[in-house]
Amino acid sequence: MAASKSIGKPSATRRRALQAAAGVAAVSALSKAASAAPDIVGVWKLVAARTTDASGKQVAVPYGPRGMGIVSLTADGRMMAVLVDGRSKVPDGATREYSSYCGNYTFDGSTLITTVDANSDPARFSVPQMRKVRLVPPPGEVNGVKVTRELSWEKISPVSL
Repeated sequence: MAASKSIGKPSATRRRALQAAAGVAAVSALSKAASAAPDIVGVWKLVAARTTDASGKQVAVPYGPRGMGIVSLTADGRMMAVLVDGRSKVPDGATREYSSYCGNYTFDGSTLITTVDANSDPARFSVPQMRKVRLVPPPGEVNGVKVTRELSWEKISPVSL
């Protein structure tokens, strides 16, 4: 009859095998978490926009009643966004709203952070731009009133420009 091994502290070989198994499990869990995150790489188009004041009352429609916008996010962490009032003619005295910027981005599954390195309005994009998955920009001011803009996007291509 073979001698039985004592139950207790695992051998060095067994400990290394357990550590390797734990490492594989951790990598597997991280991979599953990453794959559960929304895939934002691709091209997105603006489908709706609204601006609300601090009380939640809608005060304006960003980029006019026919706002146009496109965002492209690459797999290697580069992005660009272009937004404009898409009406063929704006009313007399009105200014056509336009915004564009680009930069490197990171995305953790819930927050998109863009480090802007070129843009149409340096005053607006002087700090990293943080957006929740819904891509809601930080509050700003319109005609001296603090407002929040919410832009809704639809993915139109899984491949970036």
